[in-house]
Amino acid sequence: MVLIPKSQFVHDKMVDIDSDSRQKVLIVDDEIDMATMLEKIIRRRCDCDTRLADSAEAALDLLRGWHPDVILTDVRMSGMDGMSLLRRVKEFDPNISVIIMTGYGTIEMAVDALKQGVYDFFQKPFDNERVVLAVQRSLERTRLLRENKHLQDYLDGRVPYHGFIGKSRKLRQVMDLIARVADTDVTVLIRGESGTGKELAAKALHSMSKRADRKMVTVNCPALPELILESELFGYVKGAFTGAVQDKKGLFLAANHSTILLDEIGDIPMSLQTKLLRVLQEKEIMPLGQTRTYEVDVRVVASTNQDLEEKISQGEFREDLYYRLNVVTIVMPSLKEIPEDIPVLAQYFLNMYARKYEKPGTTFSPEAIECMLNREWKGNVRELQNTIKRGVLLCENKIITPANLFADNGNSGHLGPLAVDGICNKDYRDAKDQLITRFSRMYLTEALKNSNGNVTLAAAKSGLERQAFQRLMRRYGLKSSDFKVRKNN
Repeated sequence: MVLIPKSQFVHDKMVDIDSDSRQKVLIVDDEIDMATMLEKIIRRRCDCDTRLADSAEAALDLLRGWHPDVILTDVRMSGMDGMSLLRRVKEFDPNISVIIMTGYGTIEMAVDALKQGVYDFFQKPFDNERVVLAVQRSLERTRLLRENKHLQDYLDGRVPYHGFIGKSRKLRQVMDLIARVADTDVTVLIRGESGTGKELAAKALHSMSKRADRKMVTVNCPALPELILESELFGYVKGAFTGAVQDKKGLFLAANHSTILLDEIGDIPMSLQTKLLRVLQEKEIMPLGQTRTYEVDVRVVASTNQDLEEKISQGEFREDLYYRLNVVTIVMPSLKEIPEDIPVLAQYFLNMYARKYEKPGTTFSPEAIECMLNREWKGNVRELQNTIKRGVLLCENKIITPANLFADNGNSGHLGPLAVDGICNKDYRDAKDQLITRFSRMYLTEALKNSNGNVTLAAAKSGLERQAFQRLMRRYGLKSSDFKVRKNN
């Protein structure tokens, strides 16, 4: 590690985007030598990323953008002391584990610190083994607390993690990758079918970055003609063209020190691709009619639902621009790839629209659930969301049926219980998991339907213990109440 002046004593560790996601430890101490020595010990013995701050105020500045799992802080520092920092950290995130270290410790101080939520407390000079053990235990504690909170948030129907809803392996991998690269300036290309949440992923990247305090700028590339798009991106000076009666600052300048999302980058004209390449290479722009360039500090995120490799082969997209954009690729999965998330998404949207349209207690009929699971969602999450909005608006007696959801009563796009179209194009484990998930959900749905929601009877007919059957129901998001026959009053 290279030491830097105390006035700049907040440094970042370079993120290796190919490594596993690691937890984070923040060390807060105004004694540079002590903090540096402690960092070396932790980085050598614990699998984590580290940062240093020379004051409590500097540590608080780091919290939102970097969000550490564990904080080790001295008690006596100039400005805000360690105990005050502890209280601010607990207000920000009570799941962060805080370890207090001091050269002036007393039993009373240790007891008071533990009462206020400190995970561990030790005096300087400290024993290296004890520090390593305390950090390892703190990292494990924070991991478990956060996993439990995420699970509870799903169960309670609270706001999902940065807008993401679901628990499938593919979605978790996407969320993990976003978290790993969010706080870097690396260019990101987000790919995926229409309606898979590409803009949501871009917003998550921005909100978890050090640029989050500035508004992200979004550009819908296909929506504007070439000349207008160019002037919008790079700006122009008065007299640059007919109608340019005054200078205009472009969107790249507007996004300075922030993030710009180039939505549907595959539709950008070739002439603009050259200028965009210059921005990525030189970090500078030239407005229309201007003879000088302006430096910009912009994090570029691009999205597309097109096959850029095919466009390159047809001469419609610059290969050098593609490689500049494609530093890190995030692929948003389609609903066909994550069918296990459909019930979670459906319930989330149902709760949202039931509140909005004042229809509390609205539920899906078993047939509606089955139709949603069997449907081919070409519009992905966006289509599912709009379909459930329609269902909430049209349902009677607060029960959503296939007829409320679909104009074709749910018959169109039925894939059958074990549809295998394109299955050999998938990874073996993904294909196997998808078929098992599909079979299990349809089997359980049919068993519950035939038993009128009686779990004991359904389990007996299935040859399973009741508890095992209930575990499967929880895994696949099924509730017995959704299968009980309701009588109209």
